[in-house]
Amino acid sequence: MNARPINQRFRGFLPVVVDIETGGVNAATDAMLQIAAVIVKMDEEGRLYNGPTFTTHVEPFKGANLDPKSLEFNGIDPDHPLRMAVPEDEALRYIFQPIREAIRTTDCSRAVLVGHNAWFDLGFLNAAVKRCGIKRNPFHPFSCFDTATLSGLAYGQTVLARGIAAAGITWDAREAHSAIYDAEKTAELFCTIVNRWDALNGHPNDRQPG
Repeated sequence: MNARPINQRFRGFLPVVVDIETGGVNAATDAMLQIAAVIVKMDEEGRLYNGPTFTTHVEPFKGANLDPKSLEFNGIDPDHPLRMAVPEDEALRYIFQPIREAIRTTDCSRAVLVGHNAWFDLGFLNAAVKRCGIKRNPFHPFSCFDTATLSGLAYGQTVLARGIAAAGITWDAREAHSAIYDAEKTAELFCTIVNRWDALNGHPNDRQPG
């Protein structure tokens, strides 16, 4: 079949899967500690697949809250000497640069955040962008794709590990709650659901009346 480019699949949006590990659940007060982003790509058959992953550890911003329960959950020691964390503004510049490049090369208008319970990651991302005074955020400020919702629709499962299992994707619980692992597995889940939908129903534009 003749594949449409990815910029025609999601009305000009480029899906980028983001996972953020944090020092709490309040985006306004709690630290962002690690961020990973997977740029979604499309092959010649029109199927989505995981593109490159970009990740960095992040220094807590001045005055940031660090909830011990959150640190226990994600296993991050903010003071570990081997974390090689960078300030928030540097972390965002590092993550945003390849995303902006991918937007240009695919002729997309901007990125759309994909995440499992995407509102959480988008909230922390937007809060960090605001703190850092970044004027050109490549992500849409409020639109997002939530794999918890998509997995609930496709497989009846809203927990990431269960959705992954239902989709037939390998999952290692020992690796979970690392931003890299969770982002890459969430990307696999997103691609699997969209590819399954398109295989069953065709490209959305092909189903619209002329």
